[in-house]
Amino acid sequence: MHSTSINLLKCIREHNSDSAWERFVCLYAPLIFCWARGKGLNTEDASDIVQDVLSTLVVKLPEFDYNPDRKFRSWLKTITLNRTMDFYRRRHPKSLPGEYEAMAAMIIADDADLFVESEYRGVVVNRALELLKCEFNEATWEAFWMQVMEDQKAAVVAERLQLPVNSVYLAKSRVLARLRQELEGLLD
Repeated sequence: MHSTSINLLKCIREHNSDSAWERFVCLYAPLIFCWARGKGLNTEDASDIVQDVLSTLVVKLPEFDYNPDRKFRSWLKTITLNRTMDFYRRRHPKSLPGEYEAMAAMIIADDADLFVESEYRGVVVNRALELLKCEFNEATWEAFWMQVMEDQKAAVVAERLQLPVNSVYLAKSRVLARLRQELEGLLD
């Protein structure tokens, strides 16, 4: 399995790996779904958009060339918004003049979108943490979680888990290093 997200994209592009696709879907399907829901679609229609976007990505990701100067998220969101617009066009093929522009305005991304930068990062980081949890033993994960996610002092965590304080700091460091590795290139 490839550990970093740049490698994940590379693995999809070059090898079309099933495990890479699974990991990609686990990270990004919830985000695509939320983008679609944020544009007014109900749960069923948003799920259809997710499938449509993923089908598009089956074709597009193998030819996708990662460029660190451009945001992967923007590219993915553009595909999602285009598929959402296509959905609205199919649903309303005989729109009156002006209706199409109104639908387009509703779809176009702006700063008021459901997923602004911090929210996007939160969703992707939380999904990545869910995927990474199984890579660490329980004590390491608990020490990390309590210190980072619950904002507890290392000494308190060490006492509660009956670990040396240094082990708590090491647990935090190991999990965060692995998280940075997993998300490299995708939180650009």
